Amino acid sequence: MSYDENVTVNPKHKDRLFNFIFGKEENRKWTLSLYNAVNGSDHEDESMIEFNTLEDVMYLSMKNDTSFLIGNIMSVYEHQSSFNPNMPLRMMEYVGRLYSGYVSKNKFNKYGEKLIMLPTPKLVVFYNGLREQADETILKLSDSFEEEHRREADIEVCVRMLNVNRGRNKDLMDRCKPLAEYSWFIDEIRKNRKDYDTEASVRLAMEAMPDDHIIK
Repeated sequence: MSYDENVTVNPKHKDRLFNFIFGKEENRKWTLSLYNAVNGSDHEDESMIEFNTLEDVMYLSMKNDTSFLIGNIMSVYEHQSSFNPNMPLRMMEYVGRLYSGYVSKNKFNKYGEKLIMLPTPKLVVFYNGLREQADETILKLSDSFEEEHRREADIEVCVRMLNVNRGRNKDLMDRCKPLAEYSWFIDEIRKNRKDYDTEASVRLAMEAMPDDHIIK
């Protein structure tokens, strides 16, 4: 990570940085570290990861942050810098597109008599907004239905929201060093914003980042 004084800081820097760290081919090791931390697993082979992130070049107005396959598990990760109770609805749309791509890529016949085996979705939101939230919250699509009819619903989508602000979810941070460092960096920028503009706050945070931080 380097800083160029002639470059303007992206106003969505928190989202973009999170997805650069955990959603790029060149950073598979960090993606696997996050996956292991979230799922309590201990995979070591980063070549297992198959990214399938939706890009808006293919789906107009439809782009998710990071999604990938490891075996028969499809992880869909979203970063949110503000609380969004509609994430189950958005995730349902993402997963529909991802399954469509999966069926097409494997040339499955969804109109045939043979049951198509699909990867199991694991939907996670990483939250680092200012609004106070628990370390972990389960958001449900059924919360969007009228209460008296929720039990009648034929569909449910559950999204696991993890608070990744500095000082939260210690076990998760201990298991994923890049996530802990990202949390530190964003917190440092926020502290600086009390006295400086965004450009200066980012620069100062980068200068203060310890040399042993691997995302540096």
